[in-house]
Amino acid sequence: HACNDNYIYSEDMFISAIGVSNLVIVQTTDALLVANKDTVQDVKKIVDYLKRNDRNEYKQHQEVFRPWGKYNVIDSGKNYLVRCITVKPGEKFVAQMHHHRAEHWIVLSGTARVTKGEQTYMVSENESTFIPPNTIHALENPGMTPLKLIEIQSGTYLGEDDIIRLEQRSGFSKEWTNERS
Repeated sequence: HACNDNYIYSEDMFISAIGVSNLVIVQTTDALLVANKDTVQDVKKIVDYLKRNDRNEYKQHQEVFRPWGKYNVIDSGKNYLVRCITVKPGEKFVAQMHHHRAEHWIVLSGTARVTKGEQTYMVSENESTFIPPNTIHALENPGMTPLKLIEIQSGTYLGEDDIIRLEQRSGFSKEWTNERS
């Protein structure tokens, strides 16, 4: 209302403005930018600030795209991380394990083929499974529609360097090679 010469964009939130002019307002899952149009090119200074201060916003986005699909960070704290994961039809996570975290997967839609140790089983909508630490596991979407699930990671250490990716050599056996990411 009573606004002119503004650029307002939002991915998923209603934005209202009253009595403002010459602004750029951009909302994404990661951040909200409000700037005068004459200074919007200074956004690089904000990025430099985030980098200089080793801010998590510089290192990791809320929404992350991978060849197998994407995930959104919903919440995180000292010993937990909650993500909404979408796996494309026919795609999968490579086999992996973690020393310091457990994972709980709750299927929201679609069907998951879960491999946990030597066991492979299906997890359907409104069902869940638990992956304890030090357990080789993999996740696959065998369906024709996207697989959507909530992943809850919990443990003493949740860093990316606790993901040990394993390459299968011949069948799902105990022969694995260790590749750290």
